[in-house]
Amino acid sequence: MKGLKIDLVKYRWIWLGVSGVILVPGIVAMIICMTKFNAPLKPGIDFTGGSILQYQFEKPAPLDIVRQALAESGFEGSQVQQAFISNKEVIVMRTKAIDDEAEKRKLDADLTAKLGEFKVLSVDKVSATVGPELLSSGLIALVVTFLMMVAYISYRFQFDYAVCAISALFHDVIALCGIFAILGLVIGTEVDSLFISAVLTVIGFSVHDTIVVFDRVRENVKYVGSKATDADGNEYKKNFGHIANDSVNQTLARSIYTSLTVVITLSALYFLGGVTTRDFVLAMLLGIISGTYSSIFNASCLLVMWREMKGTGSAKPKPKAA
Repeated sequence: MKGLKIDLVKYRWIWLGVSGVILVPGIVAMIICMTKFNAPLKPGIDFTGGSILQYQFEKPAPLDIVRQALAESGFEGSQVQQAFISNKEVIVMRTKAIDDEAEKRKLDADLTAKLGEFKVLSVDKVSATVGPELLSSGLIALVVTFLMMVAYISYRFQFDYAVCAISALFHDVIALCGIFAILGLVIGTEVDSLFISAVLTVIGFSVHDTIVVFDRVRENVKYVGSKATDADGNEYKKNFGHIANDSVNQTLARSIYTSLTVVITLSALYFLGGVTTRDFVLAMLLGIISGTYSSIFNASCLLVMWREMKGTGSAKPKPKAA
């Protein structure tokens, strides 16, 4: 990482273009999910309610045959996963709520006909734990949190810093939700209450990483207008874009090393951990990567563009009153 330098300002449209390539398909997928599931993401049983069945078959049970049996029994679209308990294969089925015992008997008969005898490990009925009231309250709390972040960052830094930090945060949330919307349409990945926890964690990480970069920008902004020499020996005066470049490169190694340790840990949990937490870990992993990218590239680029539009990118800031 030593000696690596990024020209933030020169290639700003490339950095923002990469974000656009990720965000646009995700937004389209969320719109499709709204028409298909009445929600921007495919909701899991934590939101809709349903049943979880864990069966252990005497013979190996291909997942496609299990899904076929579920569809023929009236449970089309159910989520099927393979797990291992004491080194023995277990099929975990998440279906709509099974209220009628006749439906359960028909499903068991279809599974037996296609896959042979099995042992029922557990059959649990799950009610929706996140109702409309709790969801609306959570959205209100999220808006209040954003407003408080803007107020605090504006007080400690400046208003344009706050707006750019929140923009980077929205980038991470939309990118994460967009990817899961695509996964929901393609492979049926559902979101549950753990996904909300992952999103909140990503929000905290994104703001923290952006503030680290912005703090260095604030420290270096006093050098706006100072003289410097380029690689060819030509003298020039530093503007805000030069300061942002210097600040990002000074914090680049720290940001990447910090994120890399988290990514390594989450990768180990994803590949070696249990099936029940895999989607949660995936959300965390995608969110950390997106948060690192937006903190280094997007937030600082937006701040430079803001200063250039306001015409304050080449002048020293006025000292604040004591």
